[in-house]
Amino acid sequence: MARLICSAEGAPRNKTYLGIEFGSTRIKSVLIDGQYRVIASGGYTWESLLDGGVWTYSLEEAAVGLRAALRELLENLKEDVFLQCVGLSGMMHGYLAFDENWELLTPFRTWQNTMTREAAEELTELLQFNIPQRLSVAHLYQAVRNGEEHLPRLRHLTTLAGYFHYRLTGVNAVCVDEASGMFPIDCGNLTYDREMVEKTEALLAAHGAAVSIEALFPGIKAAGVIAGSLTKEGSALLGGLLPEGIPFAPATGDGGTGMAATNSVAPRTGNVSAGTSIFADIVLERPLKKLYPEIDMVTTPAGRPVAEIHGNNCTADMNMWVKLFGELLALFGHGVSEGELFQKLYTLSLEGEADCSGVCVLNYLAGECVTHIDEGRPLMIRRPDSALNLENFVRAHLYSVFATLKAGIDLLQGEDVHIDRLMGHGGVFKTKGVGQRYLAAACDTEVTCLENAGEGGPYGMALLCAYAFRQDKDESLEDFLASKVFKDADMETVSPQEEDKEGFRRYMERFESCVKLNHQALELRL
Repeated sequence: MARLICSAEGAPRNKTYLGIEFGSTRIKSVLIDGQYRVIASGGYTWESLLDGGVWTYSLEEAAVGLRAALRELLENLKEDVFLQCVGLSGMMHGYLAFDENWELLTPFRTWQNTMTREAAEELTELLQFNIPQRLSVAHLYQAVRNGEEHLPRLRHLTTLAGYFHYRLTGVNAVCVDEASGMFPIDCGNLTYDREMVEKTEALLAAHGAAVSIEALFPGIKAAGVIAGSLTKEGSALLGGLLPEGIPFAPATGDGGTGMAATNSVAPRTGNVSAGTSIFADIVLERPLKKLYPEIDMVTTPAGRPVAEIHGNNCTADMNMWVKLFGELLALFGHGVSEGELFQKLYTLSLEGEADCSGVCVLNYLAGECVTHIDEGRPLMIRRPDSALNLENFVRAHLYSVFATLKAGIDLLQGEDVHIDRLMGHGGVFKTKGVGQRYLAAACDTEVTCLENAGEGGPYGMALLCAYAFRQDKDESLEDFLASKVFKDADMETVSPQEEDKEGFRRYMERFESCVKLNHQALELRL
């Protein structure tokens, strides 16, 4: 097994950069060289658990997965290399609460949970700034409203990437984009918004919780700086797979790494990340005119304002169906890899009818804030005369991936937000020309995928590590990515087809009716 050696002054020029992301379905590590090419990767598959009505992940399994992803990368690495910088990324938002000794006070409440409606709505009204249910401050205030017993011992609130960054480096700080998923940011000063902090602290105090937001939440760093180095204890946590002393970039959210991985950090650029969840991040030229509960305001890793449309539900429901198909094939002695099964099914969907012949899927395993659903009820519905074949079935599932996203994109179009380039990345885009084509139809715009569209967040994190060691310290993140990384990148662009656009429009009419059915299912306690 090859080694990642801590780089030092005078070390050979073959330096590398390592990005690790705690994704919703995989913990993945990606190593890039000085030309920003992927030279090795590793992964660990995991999934969230619905425990007592709460979507959660085990921090113990996260540590196991972190080591497994690193070990597999090293097994795939052909020779020893010098490691310049490491960075962690992960699922944004949620509630990870610790006492003064960093002991977990309550199970990790992930972004999938829709249990903070009252808190989110009250904070949104108070701050006149959209506070979605998954934001950390919404979870905090809901816990205060509920009078949860752990609150007197609460001393630290952070994110999944922020927690492991602290465990590995001893530095309690995150990148500004990650912090924007916890509390609103003052983009001009790259701090938590002071006026909103004061209003929130007063509200918490009125409920008997004397909380200092800035003491409770992690510190804020911008992309391009170093935020600590691997400690002896951190190296031990990694099973000695990385040596002590390696510098770390600030812990970054999966939204920020997606922006970096697709060169979507400049105004008028945007990207769609599609995996277990789906979100579009559009970098703004100006603030939005109105407050929209369906649109979140976050930042790029450099602190530029971003409009984010976040759907809790993306491919998780389809993944279950694909697993079922795999089990059926295995029953008849036909072993097929998961990757091959996805690719063949995705490609087959192109033969389906443009409107899926009336077959419609509501992919809501979890609640969905964009459509105001507190609890998901997955549905598949069709007309009696619908052609229920495999190609229409899979195409309907893929349409459902982008349906909730389209509702938010339509709101931005009403704000006259211009998007010069929309990039796609994540697992849905691995099969060329399929996810791109359906997203183009949904948004009525060209969609571009880079050659490494499937690498996603961990590749973006590795790029942010490289940016921290750029030669020109005055070079902006936008210029670094455009001129150094993506100048000659291989990419494929798909334009919307009129037949697909009309088919998706008809599909959306049925999808919106299915959302109403979800509401009725909850009323009927189904």
